[in-house]
Amino acid sequence: MLLYFGVYLLVINLLAFFMCRRDKRCAETGRRRIREQTLLLSACMGGAWGLHLSMKRYRHKTKHRKFTVWVPVLGFLWLAVTAFFCGWTFFVSFMHQ
Repeated sequence: MLLYFGVYLLVINLLAFFMCRRDKRCAETGRRRIREQTLLLSACMGGAWGLHLSMKRYRHKTKHRKFTVWVPVLGFLWLAVTAFFCGWTFFVSFMHQ
């Protein structure tokens, strides 16, 4: 079960990263954009860290308060969920290596 959870988090973070990248490219070329609700939903579903990295990497949505506030908050919330799923002792030992 833990393996499936890790694969899920990897996939949703990659999806969020590339959705933000695509939205940036569409913004630059004037094509149809990805809705902000869709980007935030991907963060709510566990892709907050991927979205955050993409925002920083491509300098996209960094001036929108709802993204600069909610994406890190959701990232730390998912960090807590992950710590709960993995067990606190595993998580703490992993962070101190």
